[in-house]
Amino acid sequence: MKSPEIITTSDTSNTLYSPEIDETYHSRHGAIQESEYIFIKKGLSYFPFEKYPTLDILEIGLGTALNALLTLIRKPENQTIHYTALEPFPITTKTASQLNYSTKLKAATHQFLQFHTCDFNKDHKLSTTFTFKKMNTTFQKNKKTESHFKNKTYTLIYYDAFGPRAQANMWTKECFKKAYSLLMKNGALVTFCAKGEVKRKMKEAGFSIETLPGPPGKREITRAIKK
Repeated sequence: MKSPEIITTSDTSNTLYSPEIDETYHSRHGAIQESEYIFIKKGLSYFPFEKYPTLDILEIGLGTALNALLTLIRKPENQTIHYTALEPFPITTKTASQLNYSTKLKAATHQFLQFHTCDFNKDHKLSTTFTFKKMNTTFQKNKKTESHFKNKTYTLIYYDAFGPRAQANMWTKECFKKAYSLLMKNGALVTFCAKGEVKRKMKEAGFSIETLPGPPGKREITRAIKK
């Protein structure tokens, strides 16, 4: 498998391009502005500290760990986050070290790289209010994920797999039914994808759909709620 290539997006932050599937990890219009808008403004901020002092977040597609870093540095200071990320094809620490997120977000380099250097399948306390666990596995049913998800519910899911063109098996009704089952009541799933076919599958899985304005370069995004 070819290594992903580092490219610079329109907001001068980096993303990765995968030649294997002809897909970028973030929008070419701006990696940081896209992630911050979709997953922080329309995801994390949907659950204010006053009502949700503790959040359990599941990210499907850790990728560069930009979403994880943004969550760590943008969350309310006293809000406790338990963050689980699934990533079957992790990038190398060498590749991660060449991304400019630490500089752009004024975060310590080690603060970003810890998402890539820490061991899989273990809980890591990255701050007094942020626990992180990554799993080298797919979202689809397998022994490892089923064992982890047993009796587990989440407040928020970052659904950040590659798009339907490149990774169609991640945008099925079965995947959304599983996501729905993993959310607590009034929990939310946020994603960059707003295709009609995808939203129909989410509705069939039980979600109430909110189509929201997108970040620069993208007309719409989706927030799906478990009522």
